[in-house]
Amino acid sequence: MTGQWFVRYVAIGDSQTEGLHDGDERSGYRGWADRLAEHLSELNPRLRYANLAVRGSLARQVRAGQLPAALELGPDLVTVCAGMNDVIRPRFDADRVCGELDEVVAALAARGVRVVITTFPDIGKLMPIARRLVPRVIALNAGIRESAARHGATLVDAFPHAAIADQRLYSADRLHANAEGHARIAAAVAHALELPGFDDGWTAPLAPAPPRPWWSNARTEVSWLGGCVGPWIGRGLLGASSGNRRTAKRPLLAPVAVRGDRELSGR
Repeated sequence: MTGQWFVRYVAIGDSQTEGLHDGDERSGYRGWADRLAEHLSELNPRLRYANLAVRGSLARQVRAGQLPAALELGPDLVTVCAGMNDVIRPRFDADRVCGELDEVVAALAARGVRVVITTFPDIGKLMPIARRLVPRVIALNAGIRESAARHGATLVDAFPHAAIADQRLYSADRLHANAEGHARIAAAVAHALELPGFDDGWTAPLAPAPPRPWWSNARTEVSWLGGCVGPWIGRGLLGASSGNRRTAKRPLLAPVAVRGDRELSGR
């Protein structure tokens, strides 16, 4: 099925798919899945789109909660992006997490759904302090690739592309993409779906950044440690989630309003 004929698109996952930091709490988050839905709607105005992603979701929560809701909507396209919240938890079992995601892909594929699943970038380049977690990301990505091959899902493999680990595509917390980053992810999925007008330009590196003095870099690191890492560690120790008491932003299939802006189209 080519992209212009998708009529029911459902996105499942965590905060990245919800769209954090592409917009804000007051005006609402846009995110790569919304942007992809806009691209699809330009090709087929009959498209209906739902986004079931909830920030903080673990792979098991996506499988147990979001998957059944997605299947009830009868989608012909589902994007799956989950697992990073598992990676950053104190205890991580790659086999278990990959097994949860494999069940998601298997269940969707068994219904004849076109599934797109993504790997994750090298977080060691985004956050040098997180380099010890890179083997976890590698193990998660390996399981995602195997699942995609096993069930015939479309794979967007972000890890090999250095551009996707460029800090300039991320918000201040270095976990969530900014508007330009979300546009790139949307372009990557559009390219994987072979939508007209999209190519591998999403892999192109950004222009070299001007050098910064050491004291400016040090100040940025201290600010990030205090403002982002501290609260994240605190939630992890308490077993809390940023998604507590939150629900999906688009729980039902609905038409897509195409934005007029094209400065971050990702093309």
